Amino acid sequence: MLERLEVLENNIAKLKEYKSTITFQDLENDKFNEWSLRYGLFESIQIIIDISCHLVNRYNLGNPKSYGECIVLLKQSHYINQSLHDKLIQIIGPKNILIHEYIAIDMKKLYDFLDLIDDFGIFVQQIQEYIQQ
Repeated sequence: MLERLEVLENNIAKLKEYKSTITFQDLENDKFNEWSLRYGLFESIQIIIDISCHLVNRYNLGNPKSYGECIVLLKQSHYINQSLHDKLIQIIGPKNILIHEYIAIDMKKLYDFLDLIDDFGIFVQQIQEYIQQ
């Protein structure tokens, strides 16, 4: 789990760098930029899901039927706070769009997703605080 958190922290740094150097026009005009952003977001979201579900299973927090339920169970067990819970629920949904809806993806929404990167970092902080107790 610590390895995944480290990869997520590295991804967050790269996505922040991406946001500071790539404009929306760059994203629209260069397929490589689009691919980079899609994969960076997808991998980061998947790591959050993997860690969340791992913690739920490892500590017997419940029997989730979806990725979203893993987030709910983490909140109920005080691994994450309500504010982060609400943001993570919003973050998990677009993962399937990144993978399965590649033809119809809205580039503006994809680029705006970079505004949620700080929430990825908050997830890392809250999980690290909990597992270090």
